Amino acid sequence: MPNAPAADQRRLLDVQALDTRLDQLAHKRRTLPELARIAELDAQVADLHTALVTSQTAVADLRRELAKAEADVQQVRDRAARNQSRLDSGQGTAKDLQALQHELESLAKRQGDLEEVELEVMERLEAHERALTEVQDAHAQLVTGKSQIEAQRDAALAQLDAEVAQVQAERATVATGLDAGLVTLYDRLRAQLGGSGAAALRGRRCEGCRLELNPLDLDGIKAKPEDAVVRCEECGRILVRLPEGQ
Repeated sequence: MPNAPAADQRRLLDVQALDTRLDQLAHKRRTLPELARIAELDAQVADLHTALVTSQTAVADLRRELAKAEADVQQVRDRAARNQSRLDSGQGTAKDLQALQHELESLAKRQGDLEEVELEVMERLEAHERALTEVQDAHAQLVTGKSQIEAQRDAALAQLDAEVAQVQAERATVATGLDAGLVTLYDRLRAQLGGSGAAALRGRRCEGCRLELNPLDLDGIKAKPEDAVVRCEECGRILVRLPEGQ
């Protein structure tokens, strides 16, 4: 186990505190409430987009169906108008005129049937257009709401990034000149122990694992030189001995 100046060991606690703060900021960045809300809105937008496409398709299909129904009605009207004109002119034999009269009656019935179809399609189209408008409005509201939450997220991230930069700069200053062997051990332990590689020894207690050392281990630590780097027998962290009263 390396030796390191006692002042470096005490300064390591400041580094640990700053590293802990950086870990907290990273956790806060990952768990911003805006991120969860945006994910929720993304799912809702995706669902509404599917409904929007379905509704748009239904409206387009019905508009084509209505156009065909209108064309069918117009075709019958045009034929009836031609027949009526021929009938009104009185040209042709009595048999021909009688046939025109029968056809006009058939066309009138056919036109009535087609107009009923046209009306039914129009009613369905109006209902689907109302539904489409509702879906479009809901979709637009969700998109607007998502944009607002994204702006809040970006502001929160910018604030966190500024704080991270400040803490990183402070850490760099505090860590400058620390014993290299001590830093290497600290970094290795920090990676192994969930971000905490060093802790203060206060009385008999390790501030890392919050457990008290047995008297024999404590006496052994006290007997070591001031520059000896000692470890907690319970958690393995670097134990930093503090002057009396700290």
